[in-house]
Amino acid sequence: MLAYRHAFHAGNHGDVLKHVLLVAALRHLNTKDKPYWVIDTHAGAGGYALDMGYAQHRREFEGGIARLWTLEDLPPLLADYVARVRDFDAAHRGTSAASGAAGHPAQYPGSPELIRALLREQDRGRLFELHPTDHEILAAHFSGDRRFRIVNADGYAALKAVLPPPPRRALVLMDPPYEIKTDYTRVLEALKEGLRRFEQGSFMVWIPHLERREPALLVERLCRLPVTDWLLASLVVSEPQEGGFGMTGSHVFMVNPPWTLRAQLERELPVMARLLGTFPGARCHIDGRSA
Repeated sequence: MLAYRHAFHAGNHGDVLKHVLLVAALRHLNTKDKPYWVIDTHAGAGGYALDMGYAQHRREFEGGIARLWTLEDLPPLLADYVARVRDFDAAHRGTSAASGAAGHPAQYPGSPELIRALLREQDRGRLFELHPTDHEILAAHFSGDRRFRIVNADGYAALKAVLPPPPRRALVLMDPPYEIKTDYTRVLEALKEGLRRFEQGSFMVWIPHLERREPALLVERLCRLPVTDWLLASLVVSEPQEGGFGMTGSHVFMVNPPWTLRAQLERELPVMARLLGTFPGARCHIDGRSA
């Protein structure tokens, strides 16, 4: 259960989809002066080195952020996301020139660092991470930032303690590793519990696209939830490996998404499928319902 380290997968195509939508959701929250909370149930280590260590084992970033890194004519959502990655990379290596020459960043921001980059002084972050090593790294990186509380705890269970948040505005990000099959059940139950406690909150769930029944069933169940405003963005970029193994894409399901997001995705998700796709069948799909 505690073997998963996101550093192996940092910057891959799943991160691109997830983080493009995360940046867009935070931008939308920032259009109003009223404060908000961001709650990350599976925060990881915060940021990751791509030029050494775990990320070099599989080099999954080559199918994700590296495919966008040198492009200058990206559409707005993608351009904003890449700019945030550039800022993080430059801040953590002094200059981004060397990483640009390499065709990819040397340092990649996980969800916590993207949240930190866009959170304002009046806003607050609650970051949960159960893995002891990743929690220690995360806590060290966020030491001294009074906007954040870093907790070594089960993020699913933690939602009960933090919802509803005092400002009655929040974005909840659920991005579990799905290492074990119970994650699919737990994320659905955690979302239901979160909605019972805070039905007006924004919730964002990332799900891998695999040649297995569990992810597809979770997506089906999420789309059948009795909520009036939801959005599903799906991206498939590669064929499965021999035997049906490997993550071929991913989904992001959002409850109470930014009202402008669907139109933006209808323009930009096909661009992501084209830029990240590695086979002729690369595709995207958008579904949803608005109040």
